[in-house]
Amino acid sequence: MMATASAVHILVKTEKEALDILDQLKRGKKFDALAKRHSICPSGKRGGDLGEFRRGDMVKAFDDVVFKRPLYKVHGPIKTRFGYHLIKTLYRNP
Repeated sequence: MMATASAVHILVKTEKEALDILDQLKRGKKFDALAKRHSICPSGKRGGDLGEFRRGDMVKAFDDVVFKRPLYKVHGPIKTRFGYHLIKTLYRNP
């Protein structure tokens, strides 16, 4: 069976924007509210919720975070061809 996971993310154009948002998260701002306000991904409307997806569905740098790094922690900025992501994995199944 293919590994699956669920994650939320915030996608922005610049590393500076991502670091700014990361700072706001550290000061207690809500992830979903920041995603709705700042994310340029259509998932931003859903608070950054990407739903469940399989390993390999996302670009490699994104997949590596979701399937290898600790759950519930915000990782990033992670650069992909789409921009800079802040990623939080909600769960994963091996």
